Amino acid sequence: MLRKFWPQEPRGKYAVTEWVMWQMANQGPKFGEAGHFKNLGDKRGDQSYAVRRFSDEVNRLYGVMNYRLYDRRYLAGAEYTIADMICYPWATRWEARGQDINQFKHFKRWFEEISARPAVQRGMSVGSDLIGDPSKLPKEEQERRAKIMYNQRALPAPDEVNRA
Repeated sequence: MLRKFWPQEPRGKYAVTEWVMWQMANQGPKFGEAGHFKNLGDKRGDQSYAVRRFSDEVNRLYGVMNYRLYDRRYLAGAEYTIADMICYPWATRWEARGQDINQFKHFKRWFEEISARPAVQRGMSVGSDLIGDPSKLPKEEQERRAKIMYNQRALPAPDEVNRA
């Protein structure tokens, strides 16, 4: 199955790899950071610089995708690949990210085409029953989640290895 969505000829394989790496190094982290600071609000002080910084970066990354798609149907070329699959979920919720995809007509065309795929629709619906409003959770659960999400520090490694 992987071969179907990851070309094996060198040029196509390289293009897909390039976009998978782009997603892991850019889109995922920056979109995640933008969401983190935007959702945090003022709960932990003034976040306006962080929100602006990462919102601008998200806008730039939508622009990168838009530019890539101006002369090709999909991110890695003429065929739908794992590159499109890995970038698409992060590209959703653009309104919540404060973006206007009408600024990015090539991205918008790609987004609408990918959104219409039945397999994508099925995949995106997985877990939708688990999404809820965190503010409606009991206070103890909100606090437990906050400890997981914010200000974690590394756990110390043992001084010695226990070699059994």
